[in-house]
Amino acid sequence: MKLRSPFLFLSTLLLALLLGACSPQDTATPATAGKREVSLPVIAAQAKGFSAGALMSTNVVYVFFDTQCPHCGHLWEASAALHKKVKFVWIPVRMISPISLAQGAALLTAADPTALMSEHEASLLAGKGGISASSSISTEIEKSITANTQLLNSFGAEAVPFVIARNLKTGLTVTRDGAMSTPVLAEFLGLDQP
Repeated sequence: MKLRSPFLFLSTLLLALLLGACSPQDTATPATAGKREVSLPVIAAQAKGFSAGALMSTNVVYVFFDTQCPHCGHLWEASAALHKKVKFVWIPVRMISPISLAQGAALLTAADPTALMSEHEASLLAGKGGISASSSISTEIEKSITANTQLLNSFGAEAVPFVIARNLKTGLTVTRDGAMSTPVLAEFLGLDQP
């Protein structure tokens, strides 16, 4: 098969790579250096996030996300249909932009983080940059987001959203980066279709 336009091929390839997940701007140090096994108990004990969905559910899905990642916004929207079935814990990290820290802090300290996250993601996906957030962040919250980012990196994850859960059908711990549609997310989690 003869390629008609090398530019078209390269553009298509680049677009395909960008559609699934957001990666950090500085990739000089690979996240896979010193990689440790993904552990649900470690995430539960060490990560600081906010919960959405079935808050009393023992079926917990952890989502590491950056507030400036549009793929994370798409995953937020896709997860809404599953909120009656599982508990999602959204864990903010700072990978993409300095504003990610302030917006992540705003979400962690919000009286209603799920409402603020919905507002934020709607704004981000509309190309408006998300919620405005104060650059005045408590040391404790800044340390939490830094620790979240380090924890994500320790698993060798190189992009967000990064989803970790126990598949309800297999019982296995599963991980995946990138946005998913609701049906794909449900299948990944071992849930019946919504």
